[in-house]
Order: sequence, then structure tokens, then C-alpha cells
Amino acid sequence: MNNKLTPQQYNICFLKGTEPPFSGKYYKHNQKGTYICVNCGKPLFSSSTKFDSGTGWPSFYDVIQKGNVKLEQDNSLEMKRTEVLCKNCEAHLGHVFNDGPDPTGLRYCINSLALNFLPSKI
Repeated sequence: MNNKLTPQQYNICFLKGTEPPFSGKYYKHNQKGTYICVNCGKPLFSSSTKFDSGTGWPSFYDVIQKGNVKLEQDNSLEMKRTEVLCKNCEAHLGHVFNDGPDPTGLRYCINSLALNFLPSKI
């Protein structure tokens, strides 16, 4: 585990918290690059799949590589959702829903605090 996580990042990643909507640094972020796990640095999402879902969290319609995330059933808060975790370190990232745009129809709704960003060098 990364010992440099802030208390807020730890709360999201390992206590499965959620940041308030419209508060995250990557919600309106439009730079080209790669979003990586804040805990272990695993590449998770590309800016090319990011879209504005209007939900208040960074949203992506696909992952950078299928093997980099793990999906688990989440029945907390009396809801049935699919939790998105980093496959490498099992940090909680957010949830995925079936109401996203083409081509996948998915909306990965991810906490900014669970991510770091590496800008494209081009």
C-alpha cells in the first residue's frame, strides 16, 4: 500500500467512501493522458474514453485494459451496484452502471480521489 495517501484518499480507496459530487479535481478535467490508481499507479482509464455524464464524478465509458480493474457486486446502502476496484491493489475506485454512451453503454463513475493523472507527452 502507498503510505502517502491522504486521509480522504484512504477513506475512498480502503473504507469505500465517496467524495461529494461536483467536488473532485478530475470532474471537469479535459487534458489528454492516462488516469492511474492513486495507491499503486496501475493505468486505469484513458482521457479518450472520458465523458461528461452530468453526475458530478469523472465518468469513462471503458477501462484502459480489462485486466486492470476488478468488478464486484455491491449491495451496500440497500442498492444493487457493481463496484470497480483496482485489480492490482484492490483500492475502491467507484461503480459502473449500464447507462453510458456507445460503444460500450457503460458509465464508470469514479472518485477523483482514487486517481492520479499522467498527461500525454504529445
